[in-house]
Amino acid sequence: MVNPPPRVDAGIVFALPIEAGRFEDAVHDATRLEAAGVSLHQGVVADRSVAWVVSGAGSERAARACQLLIDGHRPRVVVAAGFTGALAADLVRGGAVGPRRAVRTGREPIALESLATVEAPRPLTILTVDRVACSVAEKSRLARDAAADLVDMETWAIARTASAADVPCRCLKVVSDAAADELPDEIARLTEAPSPWRRLGAALRTVGSRPSAAVDLWRLWERAVLDSRTLADALARELSSLPTPPSAA
Repeated sequence: MVNPPPRVDAGIVFALPIEAGRFEDAVHDATRLEAAGVSLHQGVVADRSVAWVVSGAGSERAARACQLLIDGHRPRVVVAAGFTGALAADLVRGGAVGPRRAVRTGREPIALESLATVEAPRPLTILTVDRVACSVAEKSRLARDAAADLVDMETWAIARTASAADVPCRCLKVVSDAAADELPDEIARLTEAPSPWRRLGAALRTVGSRPSAAVDLWRLWERAVLDSRTLADALARELSSLPTPPSAA
């Protein structure tokens, strides 16, 4: 009889490497394995065992990576972590948020567990869409049509996968752009590229066709590095608040 793999305290799904970067710097005793073409990682943060995966952007990739994480590490809780765009005007760029509900147009809303360490002005709703919302007009439309406060491309799919496996799901995000911020149209191509090499190629093509984009992309990169640090710190605080499992008591 094959013994099941040991459980970890939390399984974390990031979409992009930049989102996971500072968090990975804080991990102790990190190990890595490959499963179905996806890199899964395990280690210790804030005295809690964690497993994490960088899925790539989009619902399909996020759901697949989350399922592999659940199958391989049996987390006690799944956390959808990363960056999010604000749809509500009172949510400031650079702040950590913990939405309580995930929605997707035409699908059933999914409740998310509350965070222990992140306060919110009210229960927040995060909308999952298929492409980056770049313009203020598009953000306004999404806020109105979905009655949502935040937007990303993965959370609903992660929450649905966790729910199907009967694993609680939390969401911890950092607001990367406010509702009034316009993003360069090229950011969608960079975000959705499936590999670092394709992201580099998309960036080079962007700069070649619009040289001024180099400044825009550099500013976004600088902000993303800061947001990654904010996210890592918030994750460490949230992980430290998780109850100690009985086997470790």
